Amino acid sequence: MKKLIKTLYDSSVVRYVFFGGCTTFLNLVSFAVLRKMMHVELNTANLISIILSILFAYVVNSLFVFQNRRESLKSHIRPFCKFISARMATMVIEVGGVWLFVQVIGMQDMMGKFLTQFIVMALNYIFSRFFVFTTGKEQKKA
Repeated sequence: MKKLIKTLYDSSVVRYVFFGGCTTFLNLVSFAVLRKMMHVELNTANLISIILSILFAYVVNSLFVFQNRRESLKSHIRPFCKFISARMATMVIEVGGVWLFVQVIGMQDMMGKFLTQFIVMALNYIFSRFFVFTTGKEQKKA
């Protein structure tokens, strides 16, 4: 059992799915709180929940998923900028997807938000793995 747990933990994909789930949970809960409890407009609530989840995701991806140890705050600037750039691309997909599902198709807002998360999570892993949290060796191979 210990060996299985260690094998699972050693997989960046498994760690990403776990922390991606936590990020998605934060995104959905903050969206629900903003919409249902605070009555924030759809697109504003969506953007705020995405920004919160992007900041959370950078921290957990850097520390736990890709174990990208940086010695100083300055050393985080480049990967953080790359991370934000990649997340801005998927944010456009998420905002557009939620708008499409809710405003155009007429789906309930939480369902529309939930459905967009699958595409966004897959794209975020690809961007993080191959663009953001890379080492010099991996970049030279590409």
